[in-house]
Amino acid sequence: MNRDWDPEQPEWMDRPQPVNPGLERDLANLGALNRYFGGHALVRRFLERWLRASPSGQKPLRILDLCTGYGDIPRMIADWAVPRGIAVEIDAVDFHPATLDIAQRKSAAYPQIRFLHGDALAYSPPEPPARYDLVHCSLALHHFSEADAVRLLERCLHLSRRYVLVTDLERNRLSQFAVWLVTATLYRDPMTRHDARLSVRRAFSAGELDALAKKAGWHGFHRERFLPCRQALWMAHVSPLHPSP
Repeated sequence: MNRDWDPEQPEWMDRPQPVNPGLERDLANLGALNRYFGGHALVRRFLERWLRASPSGQKPLRILDLCTGYGDIPRMIADWAVPRGIAVEIDAVDFHPATLDIAQRKSAAYPQIRFLHGDALAYSPPEPPARYDLVHCSLALHHFSEADAVRLLERCLHLSRRYVLVTDLERNRLSQFAVWLVTATLYRDPMTRHDARLSVRRAFSAGELDALAKKAGWHGFHRERFLPCRQALWMAHVSPLHPSP
């Protein structure tokens, strides 16, 4: 099953548009899919492995979420961190102004999240320090050509001083069926149905993702499949992590 990539046919959510009810419903659906179908659980698995309570007087952990979309993962990270005594500061970056506006309004109760407009392929922090304790990117690679996916992985690695976690769909028959079933029965809004089914056809296979990471200069990385349709790519330099003085 070849990758269905055509730069002239972007997903509906990627097309220039103002804030509108269709986009708001689609982003809310993506947040629900992350919550109920493994996206949040996958990220929490790595948070529990890597992050520890912040010693008194230490600076918060700096986290970068590239291609943040609805901002549901930064909100989940903040909700996970607070009761564990882990102080975090999260920069959530997205290229689409309407998407960023919706995410920012949804996150009004989260002062630890800062939303920034930017291109993930060229993003640099607006002020020092230049690197983050954890760089995360979810469900974004399939939006890019192979060459730009390599650039995104390079950028994630460059911006991290400790941990990198990149998750996405995996292109295979099981994933395609799972996405078709969910969008035929539970999430049937036109934008969600169209984009989800196109996304899984545009996702990278396990072997392709390994090859992209190697081209991006990732050494000593790990990749794992998470049923029914996700895969994760990660690197860990030091474990567990406490904030820098």
